[in-house]
Amino acid sequence: MDLNSLKQFLVVARLEHLSRAAEELHIAQPSLSRTIARLEGELGVPLFDRGGRLRLNDTGRIFREHVERALGELDAGRRAVAESTSRGLGTVRLASETFLTLTGPLAAYKRAHPTVDTELQWSPPEDMARRLRAQEVDLCVASQPIHAEGLASARLFDEAVGACTPLDHPLAGRTSVTIDELADQPFVTARKGHWARRLLERLFAARGLTPRIVCESDEHSSIADLISAGLGIGLVPAFARRSATRAPVAWMSVDSPDCRRTVTLYWGADSHLSTAARLMRTTITGWDWINGDPQEKR
Repeated sequence: MDLNSLKQFLVVARLEHLSRAAEELHIAQPSLSRTIARLEGELGVPLFDRGGRLRLNDTGRIFREHVERALGELDAGRRAVAESTSRGLGTVRLASETFLTLTGPLAAYKRAHPTVDTELQWSPPEDMARRLRAQEVDLCVASQPIHAEGLASARLFDEAVGACTPLDHPLAGRTSVTIDELADQPFVTARKGHWARRLLERLFAARGLTPRIVCESDEHSSIADLISAGLGIGLVPAFARRSATRAPVAWMSVDSPDCRRTVTLYWGADSHLSTAARLMRTTITGWDWINGDPQEKR
């Protein structure tokens, strides 16, 4: 049961598709199939169900969690040794759904620690717990709760999310609107899985409604521009409204206590964090999200 076989297993477990896994790993599919079969032979149980489509079974999920932790610890050990021998701060790997919220603390961190290698990675929230447990990343920032064991967290801020419309829209002069008033409106929003899309769908579903989505954008920073251009309306957090330097739009509160987002920093509860990662955690948790400065400057 060598390390390479375990790494290959994790790719197959993630994709649940042998040919795509082989392509990602740059190896032949028959070789990958033999590796998985050999692992199952050593364990004495199948890790996948093969009825029509490859599916990770319950035993496979248990094994995957242990493999992720084991390989993550090995990688953490390598980084800890490198940090101790170089006498440097190490590296920090931060994942988030969007980095627009984090530009202030990231800039402050880089100014304070210019020699630190900082790796920023986009990640959907459903992958964050796995990536933290496997120590693929050190820290994650999510705009929606992550319910998983083995994680520690610190709430950064909670804020209202409002409706954003073009300036010439009939609702533009309002200070607040209801979900029912938005029911027939065309929406510009993020792709499925993003917190803003999930919030929109959740608010509508609670009233037995389905939002009319006319535009899905992978570029979250462009949503306000698309709204300003008249393509539709959208949900925009108060933070983005305060920091926006883009085309003008009207912003109004939504008459629902659930129309909010809570931004939280997560890390592995038992993971070894490099000095660089610990300093990044301190910078982010110590940031004044209202005034845009470290809290010690207040």
